Amino acid sequence: MSSRIRGTFEVTITPQTGAEAPVGRLSLAKRYHGPLAASSTGEMLAVHGGVQGSAGYVAMEKVTGTLEGRQGAFALQHSGSMDRGAQSLFIAVVPDSGTDALAGLKGTLAIEITDGQHFYVFDYTLPES
Repeated sequence: MSSRIRGTFEVTITPQTGAEAPVGRLSLAKRYHGPLAASSTGEMLAVHGGVQGSAGYVAMEKVTGTLEGRQGAFALQHSGSMDRGAQSLFIAVVPDSGTDALAGLKGTLAIEITDGQHFYVFDYTLPES
């Protein structure tokens, strides 16, 4: 089945390296609300460019909870960049990372930030039960 869901999330980002490090490492903790009711932990690597508003990051995130009532876990892979403020972001479910009722999960997740609040849009497919 193919679905698109939307909801909110909160994220806590904790630096694991000092500001002088050539590559920043940060820990992520998220709480997803709505059709995806879950928590996640992850790690991010980031580098700032030499111009204000330019940077790149990669991250891996392990999500555990329920997706429209189906219990399990899965991993998300992030790849993002900012080119003088213009953002590009791609987040995808890691192939074959779904467990339990989320086995076979495939999809992409988009992040929107409006007035300081974080929203997700998750396009996904699951095998027929």
